[in-house]
Amino acid sequence: EAAAVEVIGKSGEELARSETPVEPVLAEPSANQVMMFTHNASHQTPVYNRDVLAAGTRVQGPAIVFDQNGTTIVEPEWQLDFLSAGEMLMTRVKPKQNQVAIGTDVDPVMLEIFNNLFMSIAEQMGATLANTAFSVNIKERLDFSCALFDAEGNLIANAPHMPVHLGSMGESIKAVIQKNAGQMQPGDTYVLNDPYNGGTHLPDITVVTPIFNTAQTEILFFVASRGHHADVGGLTPGSMPPDSKTVMDEGVLIDNFKLVEDGHLRDQELTELLLSGAYPARNVNQNLADLRAQIAANEKGAQELQRMVQTFGLDVVQAYMQHVQNNAEESVRRVIDVLQDGHFRYELDNGAHIEVTVRVNREQRGATVDFTGTSAQLESNFNAPKAVCLAAVLYVFRTLVNDEIPMNQGCLKPIEVIIPEGCMLNPTYPAATVAGNVETSQCITDALYGALGVMAASQGTMNNFTFGDEQYQYYETIAGGSGAGKVLNTDGSYEVFDGTDVVQTHMTNSRLTDPEILEWRYPVVLEEFSIRQNSGGAGQGKGGNGGTRRIRFLSPMTASILANRRQVAPFGAAGGQAAEVGANYVERTNGTTESFGATASVQMAPGDVFVIHTPGGGGFGPSR
Repeated sequence: EAAAVEVIGKSGEELARSETPVEPVLAEPSANQVMMFTHNASHQTPVYNRDVLAAGTRVQGPAIVFDQNGTTIVEPEWQLDFLSAGEMLMTRVKPKQNQVAIGTDVDPVMLEIFNNLFMSIAEQMGATLANTAFSVNIKERLDFSCALFDAEGNLIANAPHMPVHLGSMGESIKAVIQKNAGQMQPGDTYVLNDPYNGGTHLPDITVVTPIFNTAQTEILFFVASRGHHADVGGLTPGSMPPDSKTVMDEGVLIDNFKLVEDGHLRDQELTELLLSGAYPARNVNQNLADLRAQIAANEKGAQELQRMVQTFGLDVVQAYMQHVQNNAEESVRRVIDVLQDGHFRYELDNGAHIEVTVRVNREQRGATVDFTGTSAQLESNFNAPKAVCLAAVLYVFRTLVNDEIPMNQGCLKPIEVIIPEGCMLNPTYPAATVAGNVETSQCITDALYGALGVMAASQGTMNNFTFGDEQYQYYETIAGGSGAGKVLNTDGSYEVFDGTDVVQTHMTNSRLTDPEILEWRYPVVLEEFSIRQNSGGAGQGKGGNGGTRRIRFLSPMTASILANRRQVAPFGAAGGQAAEVGANYVERTNGTTESFGATASVQMAPGDVFVIHTPGGGGFGPSR
């Protein structure tokens, strides 16, 4: 069994501490001493047993105080007082010295440090989100992303979370900036999921927090966290309906909603919003819990950015935010120098196609990525908002760079992206988009690699599997094979690599829920999750194998699959062979088998097994 405990505490009240009736007395010198390295120097450090130090004793740092439960380090420039009720009071006795200014001119060493500092802040935000979230989808599968943005909403750095989130989140920030210009105040936080206003699809809810200067008069940065919520309403539990025709079929649309105002959570107003519309959310308490976790993640990012400003100075931090973008831009330009023009037409199972042409401009060291010729807006839900297409372009060109740089807006500066309005990659409201973020994004990525000639297709799908009822809602993406390809060197040479078996590919980077957690939280049994041997394409570089996943249901539920690559095989490149397509079917308790196409929704009875075979990745180069 599991118990969820919610604790509400008051902040802003100073705790009353006990006092000692006499002046503090310095502790006697300790005979037990060790060498301790701190503050860039080694110190001969006394070690004290707390149990023999009386109330009123003061210990000057550096010192170490231990008891049977823990160890307290007293740094130089600090002192430790023992109070009458047993508390220990730590006090800084010497003001902290600011670091020597490093200047705003770019320095190669400091550039590398700031690259990692910015990424570290995003990673700390992600750790906070995972630790405080409630849903399996965010807490266990890690289906979320966190990132930092400048005052204009340009992506500065991210943790290695979900590429489809990270490349598109900047559009959400810019949407919030545009709609709230001159109105944002300290203590405000905004939330949105509108695919036509910076979002991707409705389950991906983005929480945006502006960070102000110390005078609270100017916005310096933004932090944001995007989480895939297990259910936001819609036709089917899990909010990934395979047959949605409009965005309203897919759940509750949130556009520029003020989630926190002056530090106060507007949970009642948000609850009313989530319960509105034709297909309201099924588990609002879970939505609210995960949104609180996203707020906490943003607060962590704000604290760390403010600490960075205190340490290095605002001018230095802002200068290096620009330097990391300039460095990313130059890294991409060096890759473009060795690329060739290319064109690719990518067929989907539903008959639509993505057409992309890459034109390299050697003189300007830039490239044009043109999606003219792509299918018009679809009646199905495989339409991808423009932000998703830009995210795929950003991701692909970032992966061509061998250097360890954060994916940021600078990667897109050398690239002109043309996406015709009204096509399936730039649809108009109210087109359905739930598969665009997860499925079409994978297709865009493979099409770009095909046009560039550097990589065969990966599985080309996320195999979105959802099941649930009014009580349970679950969502997962299922791993498959990645494509083989070549690593480009700046001198034009390359090395061929194999694909990887059963891995989350390209635009997704989530985990699969641990079997124990899955079976503990939901009435299902995971009967099999294995490598689907020989499903990867042959070639000089062999494509990765897909997988087989069998889930037996113990209660009646609705199960849905939203996928691709069940008819059109993942392509090979440069003479490599195509991979095996995927398959979905249900084994009924009466011994019959029901097969489905790439997308389907089906009623599961107790004992029925849903089986998913995921596609492999294509091979690269002719077999030796």
